[in-house]
Amino acid sequence: MKNMLFPSTLQAGDKAILLSPSSKIDRCFLAGAKKRLESWGLRVKLGKHASGSSSTYSGTLRQRLDDLQEALDDDEARLIFCSRGGYGAIHLIDKLNLTRFRRQPKWLAGYSDITVLHNLLQHEGFASLHAPMARHLTVEDEHDFCTQAMHDLLFGLHGMDYFCPSHPLNRKGEATGTLRGGNLSVFYGLRGTPWDIPAPGTILFLEDVNEPPHAIERMMYNLRLGGVLEQLSGLVIGQFTQLQENRTLGKELHEALAELVADYDYPVCFGFPVGHTTQNYPLVCGAPVRLKITDLECELIQIPSTETQTNP
Repeated sequence: MKNMLFPSTLQAGDKAILLSPSSKIDRCFLAGAKKRLESWGLRVKLGKHASGSSSTYSGTLRQRLDDLQEALDDDEARLIFCSRGGYGAIHLIDKLNLTRFRRQPKWLAGYSDITVLHNLLQHEGFASLHAPMARHLTVEDEHDFCTQAMHDLLFGLHGMDYFCPSHPLNRKGEATGTLRGGNLSVFYGLRGTPWDIPAPGTILFLEDVNEPPHAIERMMYNLRLGGVLEQLSGLVIGQFTQLQENRTLGKELHEALAELVADYDYPVCFGFPVGHTTQNYPLVCGAPVRLKITDLECELIQIPSTETQTNP
């Protein structure tokens, strides 16, 4: 496994930038996220257009680009926290300049549409955090497992060490690889581009929301027919929520996906707690991990990385 460069772990007093690179967001969730991050001892700066509105977006393309570019270039910042997903990050991916970011990497956190930015950083060789966003930090209390796990990952208190109950369709086995993935439809939209992920040695995790089952199956067939699935080291099927049942597959979605990957011999986990749900475990994209599936449970554990950036 080729290790990604991990940005430095956070410390009290570090600067975090809260911004909205995709859809617009209710100001109350920005305020809630800011309060939560400040409770961790961080100095939080709001992006200029974090609470803006331009059609369904938080700002015009130029405004959102400027906010994100400024955050990437900020030598003091240690965390870029994306307020929400939605749609719009795809507008930015080919317009960003990572020259200064490479000299001073920082964590980027978010999920859903933010999968675009995770893929960008994977392409550049940097780990990032697929994690809950502003609404979650606002509505869940301080003892929420996912919030605390995100805090502990960012502050270097522990790595990923997750267990979930066995699923009847799981395929048992053990594998190591680089953890990559995110939102299936966003990931699918980057297929064939420079920001597509390399399949060999990858343990791929996927989730989605508000998609018809046949659209999910179609996207997965693209991964199969394109040779992605056969090259993986392991597969983690997360939560597919708010399914639009406007066309039947003739079977339950998980069953259809299990049949689709039946030809491969790597471990497959179904129903992992990641996605558009309260139980959205933070996952480090680019981390070396071990996936182990037994009759009783699925275990996903981070293998310590030797390539970690330190604060100057």
